[in-house]
Amino acid sequence: MRKEKIEFDSPVDALVSIAKRLCIYENKYRMTSEEFSNKYFNGKLDDSVDFVEWANDYQHFIALRQDIEGQLRNVA
Repeated sequence: MRKEKIEFDSPVDALVSIAKRLCIYENKYRMTSEEFSNKYFNGKLDDSVDFVEWANDYQHFIALRQDIEGQLRNVA
């Protein structure tokens, strides 16, 4: 598996991009990313390439969202 580095102009742009990828997985596997994450990290799903990438994307999405929310709280 080859990693590719993508740079974004802002954290919001990155969040939107990851959200779009999450949506593709959610539609393909017919479950929300939160449901998937609970099953995956409780060992109820295998370590297929899609699932590993989905898990990484979801963790990245959560971290970015928390960072953006923190920045917004500091502005207010």
